[in-house]
Formats: sequence, C-alpha cells, structure tokens
Amino acid sequence: MQIKKLTPNLVVRNVEASLKFYREILGLEKAITVPDQSPYVFASVSNGSVEIFFNDQKTVAAEFPKLAATIGGSLTLYIEVDSLQAVLDRVQKAGAKISMPATDQFYGMKEFAFEDGDGYTITIAQKAA
Repeated sequence: MQIKKLTPNLVVRNVEASLKFYREILGLEKAITVPDQSPYVFASVSNGSVEIFFNDQKTVAAEFPKLAATIGGSLTLYIEVDSLQAVLDRVQKAGAKISMPATDQFYGMKEFAFEDGDGYTITIAQKAA
C-alpha cells in the first residue's frame, strides 16, 4: 500500500472566515466550495501540493455530534516554507495569536506557531541557514 495524499479536514465555525484566513496568511487558493455561493457548508484551499478542507461545524454536528463538539486544539498543522519571515509578516498584519515566537530549533529548523480563528495551531518552519 502506498499513501498518496493526506488532507486535513478541519471542522470550523465559519467556512468563509477560514477560507479568507488561509488564503491571506498562507497564500492558498480557493479550490472547492459547496454550494457554489456563500454561505458555504464545505470548502477547500490548495496550492497544488497542499490541500486543506473546511467543514461547517453545524453541518458536521448533524451527522457526527461527537466530532463537532470540540474544534481547534485537536490537530496541529506543520508547514515547511521557503520564507518563514513572509508568513510571519502576514500573521502579524492579520493580528493572529502567535503561540510560539520564531525560534531556532536544535534539529535545524526555524519555527514559529500561531492560531487560526478556530484555535487550530499552525507551525511554520524553514530550514535554518
């Protein structure tokens, strides 16, 4: 067996807000929306190699009440980039909560972490120079 792809599927309070946040902060593009026009119950962002799904909490709760009961905090995203500073600038401009300042790690990465509007932690990493 070969795993070909892993796509985080985040339960969120507001699909439109999540689309905006991930597009502005990470530069990902809107890929899919359901329905085609807002208000959305599902959407995804992508850059070709990275894809993230967003599912509306109320919609998920109808089928999976336990899954929709808690959002954020249950998953972290670790994203390696070629310009940590560019992402940090966007995060600061957006006023997102930084939960770990930029730090050189002993394993050769420079990282910082921040939270999206639903409390999911996103760690941005770049190979240290």
